[in-house]
Amino acid sequence: MAPGEQKMGAASLNRRDCLITSCLALSGLAKPAAASVAQSDLIRLSLNENPFGPSPRALAAVRDQLGELCRYGGDLGVALTELLALREHVPDDQIVIGDILKPLGLHLAQGAPLGAEFIYSEPGYAALVDATRPSGGVVVGVPLNSRLENDLDAIAAKVNERTRAIYLVNPHNPSGTVSDPADFRAHVRAMSKQTAVIVDEAYLEFDPDFEKRTVMDLVRAGENVVVFRTFDKMFGLAGLGLGYAAAPPALATSLKRAGFGRVDALDRLALVAAAASIRDIDYVATTRTKVAAERDKWHHLLASLKLRHSDSRANFIFFEADRPQTEIAAALRSKGIDIGRAFPPLERWVRITIGLPHENAATRAAVAELLR
Repeated sequence: MAPGEQKMGAASLNRRDCLITSCLALSGLAKPAAASVAQSDLIRLSLNENPFGPSPRALAAVRDQLGELCRYGGDLGVALTELLALREHVPDDQIVIGDILKPLGLHLAQGAPLGAEFIYSEPGYAALVDATRPSGGVVVGVPLNSRLENDLDAIAAKVNERTRAIYLVNPHNPSGTVSDPADFRAHVRAMSKQTAVIVDEAYLEFDPDFEKRTVMDLVRAGENVVVFRTFDKMFGLAGLGLGYAAAPPALATSLKRAGFGRVDALDRLALVAAAASIRDIDYVATTRTKVAAERDKWHHLLASLKLRHSDSRANFIFFEADRPQTEIAAALRSKGIDIGRAFPPLERWVRITIGLPHENAATRAAVAELLR
């Protein structure tokens, strides 16, 4: 589940209970409860999860570790850090593993004067900037441009002596748009001369131009840039909640000294699943192709309905309806389809995650019936 997308109720399973339940299910020792069966009937297209599931290698790695759950995962964390450093061509000490966005926002705010500003695109995924508020951070939202992309010029214009960091998601969430790669890189480099720039590339693996669009090269070049990636989305490991950041050496060291990114605090299943996912070199290309085919079908439908929509390159689509998103969501929910929340101030815009082909077909039919 993506942080900040959905609040958990008091009756929800905690992380330990979820882990135990998952392990029992993998072992074939537990049968789903009646409530779970009912929940499984719902088409879940709300949290940008990858329904094609994890790499078979990741699943095998998890099964192999079930007998080792009595052991801490520090050694596996060190091995994954080394693997990620090789993947990103940066030194080991610049890799910080974990669900790091909120801790990073908190850490940056705690080390800044009261009233420090954190800039992001609005509407947008706000986990990092929201984490700065308790420590006195001021969140500055900049509207998307007319193409629903990060408005890089407007963001740059907001930078001042109070700015502590800029947070950019590329592809953007919820619009799924990407910026021109050369323009994006030039803006990030220029802004990093003034303040820290965090680039969230959670969805970038869904774009075939991944290598051209990533700004990991700026981290390697020593710029004041942090790149965040996650195993939740493309790699289908949302249930294990693991990501990582490649950061400038001083910031990475500071985060680790503050207790963030401690590899001995991460669970074994997430660590081995992540490592196996990276080693499965065919998985990303295959999944990207499946998602792109389904995304194209959505864009064709939206064009036929003459509905304005973004040029999404992620695993979701974003379009403008003729009524509030809440009405669309309620109507689809009544048909057993969950598309999640609205994104103010774009109250009539609807984000739908790309699911399995039969789920997408059913949802497209429902949307066409509602909006034709």
